[in-house]
Amino acid sequence: MSVDSVRVGIDASLKPELLQGFPPEVVFVRVPEHPTEVLDVDFWILSFHRKNVAEVFGWLRGVKVVQSMMAGVDWILPWLPKDVLLCDGRGIHDISTSEWVLSAVLATLKRLPAYRDKQLRGQWRGWGDSGDELMDTGGEHPEQYRVQCDDLSGKTVLIVGYGSIGQAIEQRLQPFGVNVQRIARTARLTPEVHDGGSLDTLLPLADIVILIVPLTDATRGMIGAAKLAKMKKGALLVNAARGPVVDTDALVEALNTRRIFAALDVTDPEPVPADHPLWTAPNCLITPHIAGSTPQFVHRAYRFGAEQVKRYLAGETLENLVSDAGY
Repeated sequence: MSVDSVRVGIDASLKPELLQGFPPEVVFVRVPEHPTEVLDVDFWILSFHRKNVAEVFGWLRGVKVVQSMMAGVDWILPWLPKDVLLCDGRGIHDISTSEWVLSAVLATLKRLPAYRDKQLRGQWRGWGDSGDELMDTGGEHPEQYRVQCDDLSGKTVLIVGYGSIGQAIEQRLQPFGVNVQRIARTARLTPEVHDGGSLDTLLPLADIVILIVPLTDATRGMIGAAKLAKMKKGALLVNAARGPVVDTDALVEALNTRRIFAALDVTDPEPVPADHPLWTAPNCLITPHIAGSTPQFVHRAYRFGAEQVKRYLAGETLENLVSDAGY
């Protein structure tokens, strides 16, 4: 059933230019970070992962829909009442996160973090003296040349979590001539997508493993010591999902024994404490959960929010409704 108007809760500091696409039937309610009075809101847009959202929600009355601009909603589910519709930000992050994944893969294969370290030390040197057998290699013809970096072309890439971001990652990988394997909750035929039960079989075959799953009871700790041991020696693990999907202690051990490489935009704990061994683990690239954070992302997010509000006003089914599975 359509409605004549809707009270849309937004961050108090939100810039007016981000609201231009919303219909005239909207009454915006600016929600401060620390409310001091009750606010009437029908449709609450959460722009970012605010730490005090549960506290703020306690000041809101009449909320029927919560729209997250984040792909993962594990930080919302514990406090949101079951009778409030929850929609996630699926699709909003496809471009920015998939570009980060491609950048992290290429940076690691081309050894850019290590060469950047050498640059800061004023060293014009390739490998050969790093003491790292994953890097100090002569390739197929060691008498002719010494390997200084690696190619993406010809690699087998396993995408674990074949949703919209996973599909965007594959699209960006295709020009590089890789062999892509896919895993999702449900197997499919076109393209071929395996279910989660195939992880043990596919892990040993992959040169690059990309994690882009939501954080649920089923995915928490999905990659632990046993799974890491199944990975190829010298393989790259990319985590653009959630930190707790990977057992951090097991990952640090695998890195310290120089079995694998890792590129992480998310960690557990997050942020990583200054004295945590993950910082100094070899062959590990870390960024502070910034893969989706671009200026274009913000505009995509609020364009999507405006379309969701239009659907709500028209009585249409909202997109990206979160199911009991947690996504």
